Amino acid sequence: MNQPEPDAREAEPLKLRERAYASFTERLLAREIKPGQFVTQRELVALTGLPLGAIRELIPRLEAEGLIKTVPQRGMQVAHVDLNLIRNAFQFRLFLEKEATALYAANATDDEIAEQRARHEAIIARAEAGGDPTLIEEAEDVDRLMHEAIIDHLDNDIVSKAFRVTWLKIRLIRQYETRIHNSIIVPVMQDHLRIIGAIEDRDPIRAAEAMSMHIGNARTRAMTY
Repeated sequence: MNQPEPDAREAEPLKLRERAYASFTERLLAREIKPGQFVTQRELVALTGLPLGAIRELIPRLEAEGLIKTVPQRGMQVAHVDLNLIRNAFQFRLFLEKEATALYAANATDDEIAEQRARHEAIIARAEAGGDPTLIEEAEDVDRLMHEAIIDHLDNDIVSKAFRVTWLKIRLIRQYETRIHNSIIVPVMQDHLRIIGAIEDRDPIRAAEAMSMHIGNARTRAMTY
């Protein structure tokens, strides 16, 4: 039986909601919207360039993801970057990624693992050669892509979405507390190579332990800077 075509009137609001979410998060990461800032729906309309209806539909999602909260008699407040956020975000990462890494070590293809190693070794070589203008941004991409690959290998849409919300919070923490910069590129990449080495050996326990140590190191940096 042929499935009915989606109603264009239903598809358009969905598209607007997704555009509103993408616009909000882009402006949050660009510091046009700041952690702890109070915002109104009208201000979000002006910032995103999207209609009020889309913003009203966006707000419940932002509240559910912990990116904003409603403060009685004051309005909507963007999430603070504080020790509580740091602790919660990294604890959640640990719960997700430790188990995901063990499964990835057992099931990832040799080609996937080899590609991960090549990316990391290339970043280390560039850093040890003195760095270049795009190194930090590309190191952050390599960092994100490895963690996403491990999570997405679970083939679990709920986990993948939850991870990406948490990674957005990690990016906020990096912006306002610490971030990958020249002095820590090599240590971070070496952390990753220890994980990759255990995955290459098909050792789920050692891979999970290496991931736990890596997340612990990142949490310590976030709390120190």
